Amino acid sequence: MRVGVLALQGAVAEHIRSLEKTGVEGVNVKHVEQLADLDGLIIPGGESTTIGKLMRKYGFIEAIRDFSGQGKPIFGTCAGLIVMAKEIEGGEEPHLALMDIKVSRNAFGRQRESFETDLDVKGLEAPLRAVFIRAPLITAVGDGVEVLSTYKDEIVTARQGHLLVSSFHPELTDDFSLHTYFVEMIKQAKQP
Repeated sequence: MRVGVLALQGAVAEHIRSLEKTGVEGVNVKHVEQLADLDGLIIPGGESTTIGKLMRKYGFIEAIRDFSGQGKPIFGTCAGLIVMAKEIEGGEEPHLALMDIKVSRNAFGRQRESFETDLDVKGLEAPLRAVFIRAPLITAVGDGVEVLSTYKDEIVTARQGHLLVSSFHPELTDDFSLHTYFVEMIKQAKQP
């Protein structure tokens, strides 16, 4: 199984490491053509406006929408969550607009307000260590979206079919359980 990490910006190497700990091959994705050989894709954190601009520049918007249209799982973390959202508060134009969620950028404040906490995530056996860095929040979800975890009554992890998002950075700890959850989503999607 081959899972790509969009390598335009962000914690790409850390996601690759996390994927490999789950027993799958992680691939740096720098070219649209690479998507054809992948079973799943991670859109990492970074700066969502920059990622969106680079995705447009290199032709990834339509290519990733097509990838999603094939039912192939996509996991967006932090800025990746913003990139996947159908609506961004403050009037910013959506990027991929794949997931029926509304998001607020930098909802937890600036870099100095970054923090770590243990989260209960639906579908995981034990609490997950979550690292929040200038994290966004999901402020509203559509009918088909399942909330997987909250922090102080705010939505920070959600799933819609083959799409998964988290406000935090699961790749920055030694807990690979959310990556394992994503790999299980890919296995389910591959079944006839």
